[in-house]
Amino acid sequence: MSDKRDWLGDDGQQTAAEGDIAVETDDDLDLSIEDLQASVAAVKDEVGKRIIGQHDVVERLLVCVLCDGNALLESNPGLGKTTLVRALSDATDLQFSRVQNTPDLMPSDITGTEIIRETPDGRDFVFERGPIFANVVLADEINRATPKTQAALLEAMQEKQVTAAGETYELPDPFFVLATQNPIDQGGTYPLPEAQTDRFLMKILVDYPEFDEERSIVKQYAEGGASPEVERVLPRTHLLAAQRLVRQVPISDDIRDRTIELVRKTREDEQVEFGASPRASMALVLAAKARAFVHGRTHVSWEDVVEMAPPVIRHRIILDFRAEREGLDPDDVIARLLNE
Repeated sequence: MSDKRDWLGDDGQQTAAEGDIAVETDDDLDLSIEDLQASVAAVKDEVGKRIIGQHDVVERLLVCVLCDGNALLESNPGLGKTTLVRALSDATDLQFSRVQNTPDLMPSDITGTEIIRETPDGRDFVFERGPIFANVVLADEINRATPKTQAALLEAMQEKQVTAAGETYELPDPFFVLATQNPIDQGGTYPLPEAQTDRFLMKILVDYPEFDEERSIVKQYAEGGASPEVERVLPRTHLLAAQRLVRQVPISDDIRDRTIELVRKTREDEQVEFGASPRASMALVLAAKARAFVHGRTHVSWEDVVEMAPPVIRHRIILDFRAEREGLDPDDVIARLLNE
């Protein structure tokens, strides 16, 4: 692939030949597509310094970031979800904030609240911003917060803004909510409503590591020294440029139509009570584009759709009670639809 610096015109924007990707670039950035793809690949390497194994999880989380989407990570305790999110924010030079969800957490604890401060003109109400005002917000154990508190995240996740005391405040750009939840120990939890789970671009399942990986984890953290340092390899401005590029990755009409048909099949399948909405179709196409970009390609293949289908669709469908009685889960249904 040729160096895309040569496409820059006098107006500072790139022009491309048919079938190639063009990206609007800031005047102070001199980047090619290869530069950005190399920086994204370097993020995976830097995160790998702290997270041993879990390559698919890291890739899918990075895809969410490139899509400017939110992610829900589900796993048993102790599998490094918090460490993973923190390492990702360090490698991308993004401001990190963590919210530990508990039943007594109030919406204002997340969005912020008005406080009285002394000013030269006397006392006045000033809005004190909450932890939601960061680039990467880790909502730890999100299902332990009450529905009222969970709802405080809805506007932020969808509209990238917060409304408090009648005023609207824009959130930083980029902005992601990376939430975690525990599939066991459901006592004292409040399941996420469908309207909120649909705001997550992906539901990523984090599994136990292999034996060799777990041995390396033990050697690194139980017998080694301090946690490895993660270098900043993808500055914020470069990440924003990569997000714009991802949306321009070409996808053929045939693959786009097959992707839409896959999502529509979930609404017609006899084992699915409630199927995925058109938002799932948009999310799946965008995720496939981001995966192609991560793998250094400039077009979407059907393999990208197949790999992204489970994390994009699994939390957007509800199975029929007969399918659940047979021990099936959403991934089983998605796999069957892909085979068909």
